[in-house]
Amino acid sequence: MTGYFEDHGLPLVQLKEQRRDLVVALMGRRSGPISKEQIADIAAIQQTIAAVEAVIVDLDAETYFVFRERQLRQVFTA
Repeated sequence: MTGYFEDHGLPLVQLKEQRRDLVVALMGRRSGPISKEQIADIAAIQQTIAAVEAVIVDLDAETYFVFRERQLRQVFTA
């Protein structure tokens, strides 16, 4: 199971691209300081990314547990 990356159907890549696009757009700005709203937008996306990553860790742990349990059943029933 090592090296296997499951597609969880979650928008992690899209969220990271959206965050990157916002940061790059802000870096290219030449007018005034960054507004609180812009910072809040990036922070909200970052929190969402962290939440999705936590869900993926849980799903992977659950999948690993089921995978391992099936392996052990096969060993002990063979």
